[in-house]
Amino acid sequence: MPVKSRPAGTPAFTERQFRDALAQFATGVTIVCARAPDARYVGFTANSFSSASLDPPLILWTLSRRSASLPAFEAARHYAINVLAASQVELAKRFSRPHEDRFANVPFRLGWSDAPLIEGCVAWFECRPHARHVAGDHVVFIGEVVTVERASGEGLVFQHGHFRATTPMK
Repeated sequence: MPVKSRPAGTPAFTERQFRDALAQFATGVTIVCARAPDARYVGFTANSFSSASLDPPLILWTLSRRSASLPAFEAARHYAINVLAASQVELAKRFSRPHEDRFANVPFRLGWSDAPLIEGCVAWFECRPHARHVAGDHVVFIGEVVTVERASGEGLVFQHGHFRATTPMK
């Protein structure tokens, strides 16, 4: 049976089908932070974090073009990625919703990037901007890693619309 063609650029799926298929892919959960030009801290929960290169050490993450904090991240000279521990679900939820001061009562320290390094995380990456690209309704940020730290513990994972802990397979 011949395959029916569709007009170029027309997806053969709905947005819901696309989102449901993406939900099959488990991702780590991070909070990306920076100091805005007005000296306040900005941060948001992101599961669009990935390694991009080992030499030079590059990572990438994305932010919606509709995000109120986009101008602050575009202007940032440095930023930090906090890889959340399995015990930090409430923190992930807090930074994923509008909140008057997301950093209120959140223990953190400042590192090289002058961005919050949140206590209790399992890893931290401090970066300087390497590249930025508009991609559809998001902006892809590529950062050059300047410092990295790792702690023990299990990372927080997001899959099928739910937070999960990582567990080793036997």
